[in-house]
Amino acid sequence: MKIVVLPGDGIGPETMAVAVAVLETAAQRFNLDLTLEHDLAGHASLKVHGATVTEDLLAKVLPADGLMLGPMSTYDFKDESKGEINPSKFFRKRLDLFANIRPARTFPGIPTISRPFELVVVRENTEGFYADRNVESGNSEILVTPDVAISLRRITRACCERVARSAFEIAMQRRRRLTLVHKHNVLKITDGIFLDACHRVGKDFPEVEVDDEIVDAMMAHVVRNPARFDVIVTTNMFGDILSDLTAELSGSLGLGGSLNAGANHAMGQAAHGSAPDIASQDLANPFSQVVSAAMLLAWLSQRSGHAQYLLASRAIETAMEQCIAEQQVTRDIGGRLGTRAVGQALVRCLREA
Repeated sequence: MKIVVLPGDGIGPETMAVAVAVLETAAQRFNLDLTLEHDLAGHASLKVHGATVTEDLLAKVLPADGLMLGPMSTYDFKDESKGEINPSKFFRKRLDLFANIRPARTFPGIPTISRPFELVVVRENTEGFYADRNVESGNSEILVTPDVAISLRRITRACCERVARSAFEIAMQRRRRLTLVHKHNVLKITDGIFLDACHRVGKDFPEVEVDDEIVDAMMAHVVRNPARFDVIVTTNMFGDILSDLTAELSGSLGLGGSLNAGANHAMGQAAHGSAPDIASQDLANPFSQVVSAAMLLAWLSQRSGHAQYLLASRAIETAMEQCIAEQQVTRDIGGRLGTRAVGQALVRCLREA
């Protein structure tokens, strides 16, 4: 197995260094035939290659078994004609990574405002309100006059059906409960297609209990009682906002890993941004990047049938739980350690687990 590693911007090199150390330790302990190939994206690539991502990089990623992408300074990248391409969007589109899977859970010892919970948000990743992935050329925001703008939302039955199927498959591995999140009372046509597609796919999964919530009410329900939910599926922008909320409810966005998955490719990616204000200060929480790496190993196991990759994934999660229980964590979740020290603690726990 080969995984391409792109450290990213801001805190990315620091958190990715921890994820790489954990992957290398897991490979040694579980005899994984795993190769990590390092390359550049984001500001580092822009400086060296004149573009944040290149076709040569894509040519390396396409035959690989997986991709680890560090946080990127996407807000800085405004002009694609100058090579300022959003790397996350680039890989999601070019690799057709249609499902963004974002688990969130509480941990004993980390203060939260909610009761204990464990859930997964499955977010459609390739269309919706995101103007940069809705049309073939350019984007779908239109400036009609200097004071009037229009933004288009694309929803297709095919994209809704495939992300729904991913969500149902995840629900079958968990508590067999799925919540559809929408705004059908206002977006009657587009969310009508989304709901219809989900219910059609649901006929193939009669064991899964299905309900639905309007997105604004859903936010209130998740804050009040997140333990009520198991797997949640929704469209792109709703899922982006909702998954940040659930990650923060777990104690910190720094705990929120994510996997961008398609039929043939997958990309582990921390759910947070590049946090340039704390870059190079040994303050960043590496757990989000580490959880994403563990999720990628689990996906590789499912795709290849090699059980040791799943065992390695679970061992990484157990090591993270042990570090949290021992308060070997960064300041954002009540600890006193820096990024590097947390990485060392994770490696120790992984070796001993």
